[in-house]
Amino acid sequence: MTEHFPSKIGLSQQFSCSYLPQQNEQLLVILDPSCYTPARFEALLELGFRRSGDQIYRPHCPKCSACQSVRIPAKLFTPSKSQKRKFKKITGDFSFSVSHKEREEYYPLYEKYISLRHSDGSMYPPNKLQYESFLFCQWLPISFIELWHHDTLIAVAVTDTMPNALSAIYTFFDPEYENYSLGNVMIMAQIEHAKKLDKEFVYLGYQIDSCKKMRYKAQFLPAQRFVNDVWVEQDPP
Repeated sequence: MTEHFPSKIGLSQQFSCSYLPQQNEQLLVILDPSCYTPARFEALLELGFRRSGDQIYRPHCPKCSACQSVRIPAKLFTPSKSQKRKFKKITGDFSFSVSHKEREEYYPLYEKYISLRHSDGSMYPPNKLQYESFLFCQWLPISFIELWHHDTLIAVAVTDTMPNALSAIYTFFDPEYENYSLGNVMIMAQIEHAKKLDKEFVYLGYQIDSCKKMRYKAQFLPAQRFVNDVWVEQDPP
């Protein structure tokens, strides 16, 4: 699995790219049911794949190769001075917790986040079916890393768990707490969770350097990128 693709793979139709204007997107989709287990999915993560809902996919665009998978060697990660300051702000009245099942507070927070932060994106307007079909998965254990302010839930990082890695699926948070850099804070929380579980990697999904919304991922070092089917060390920005 780490050297060869599965034999049963489909190719989607082309559709408008969600990240790069004027570009079309196309996906390789895993059709082999035996791949839909935590261990085999982890092998596919090593080949640049990812999941959305129950489906495993990888970009296979006809005229673009901008998407590059990024992963953090969790045990080697040391936060920068800036990241330490951001994490230090989440003290006192703030607390982290980890849940392994969905709470009723999640969807209202997700709906608020999409409506106020991504009203120009493909996920707007949010709805419950879209939320469930995007984030949840029937064949994989999911952890929800939560950030609370007193008794108010303000951020959730949806995180997949594999034998040797975690995969960051999506983080949503209360836009009223935007000045706390919660996107960055929740990545650091996922890395710390990986260390506690003795996992080797945290996969951050795809990086597109020309997409402003993704540039924050380049601040997490050391990191590796999947370039031309090989994992290489990422250079500092």
